[in-house]
Amino acid sequence: MTQKMGLSEFQMIRTLGVGSFGRVKYAKWKDGNFYAVKFMKKHDIIKLKQVDHINGERNLMSKIQFPFIVCMLGSFKDERYVYIVMECIGGGELFTHLRRARKFTDEQSKFYGALTGAAFEHIHSKNIIHRDLKPENLLMCSDGYSKLTDFGFAKVVEPGSRTYTLCGTPEYMSPELIGRKGHNNAIDFWSLGILIFEMLSGMPPFYDDNPMITYTKIFNGKIDWPKTINSTAKDLVRRLLSDLPHLRLGCLSGGTQDIKQHAWFSGFAFDKLVEYQIEAPWKPKLKGQKEAELTTAGEEGDALGEAKVALKGAEGVGPDPAGNCGWALMKTNGGKTRFETSAEKRKAEIEGLLQAKDFLSEEKGI
Repeated sequence: MTQKMGLSEFQMIRTLGVGSFGRVKYAKWKDGNFYAVKFMKKHDIIKLKQVDHINGERNLMSKIQFPFIVCMLGSFKDERYVYIVMECIGGGELFTHLRRARKFTDEQSKFYGALTGAAFEHIHSKNIIHRDLKPENLLMCSDGYSKLTDFGFAKVVEPGSRTYTLCGTPEYMSPELIGRKGHNNAIDFWSLGILIFEMLSGMPPFYDDNPMITYTKIFNGKIDWPKTINSTAKDLVRRLLSDLPHLRLGCLSGGTQDIKQHAWFSGFAFDKLVEYQIEAPWKPKLKGQKEAELTTAGEEGDALGEAKVALKGAEGVGPDPAGNCGWALMKTNGGKTRFETSAEKRKAEIEGLLQAKDFLSEEKGI
């Protein structure tokens, strides 16, 4: 449940990140606790026609209170800004730790897969789909648990309905999303399968420097399985990555129980997970709250997180209003990293959008 707050109640300490709409600041509230306060300029929100989007994200976040999801504590506004107050998570992105480790053990992958699946189960019970799972959107707590963040693309989709917006991160997109056939919560289960594969192998199953080739690989569905992925994990991932959404694990009559009861999760105590009664297989090393790598939802200061593509509208392709694209990534030391300069990133966005427009035209009949 969100609380009533005001700017005068906060002691602003430092800036965590800057984005198109404003910035996120690390702040101390009157209760003595530390939070992340997102400042968004009203002028820019109106100029970029993001009023409905911002209001939608705030409304969605106000409905979600779950241990494994970054919570919104409250929101308020004044003449210049809209403010969103989020809990601060100090352990950094799962993405960062995965790249350092190169790949996770079976035990670690199982633990973070279970946490993410539980988060999906909760939001799906409220008919909310996330649509942008990736390691960057899982934040690490000091106790080794993770929290799902960035609901910039989340949407309420009623049972039996579908939505058609092309959004997300290329290597995590499902075939029905790319093909514009309409999608529902099944795309979250697809992305869970991609995440589990990436944790176990170090890279997603469908990846190329060229996003158009990535899309083609997704449609082809051929996966090169590393020897490090055991047979039960392989079976789970395969069933989560069914190209037919209605046959995807999690979408069958058993729902999420089918995932929990899969052989890969044999012996895993899901009932103890939400009570924090399972010891995390790994914990980030933090020197203290001030020295920690402070990270929070939408750290760039936008409702839309970094490294996304939002191609909306049935008639054409347009850039993400926040100026971010899923293919605005470069390979560094065998892993993904963000561009160092906005000029490099913008150049990649323009090239990527032009490629996407041609690709969607060619694949229209899929």
